[in-house]
Amino acid sequence: MAWKIVFTSLSEKDSKKIQKAKLDAKVSYLLDILSKNPYVNYPPYEKLKGALNGYYSRRINIQHRLIYKVYEEERTIQIIRMWTHYE
Repeated sequence: MAWKIVFTSLSEKDSKKIQKAKLDAKVSYLLDILSKNPYVNYPPYEKLKGALNGYYSRRINIQHRLIYKVYEEERTIQIIRMWTHYE
């Protein structure tokens, strides 16, 4: 059974930047992987710490990250951000 993916308003804004930067194919690839199994380890993911404890990160490229949270009981993945964490 596939996982449901939902987007925050920030991640929806980020998607416009992703399209302009021509990174939408990579993001689509990552979202496809997440919808099948958010814990598959290729491409690798990181468990975040500190203020983002409980969230996960996967690289879109060297600068940008896909940040998400997994809700096990609802089988839902919430996409938090899809742009740089350096801004």
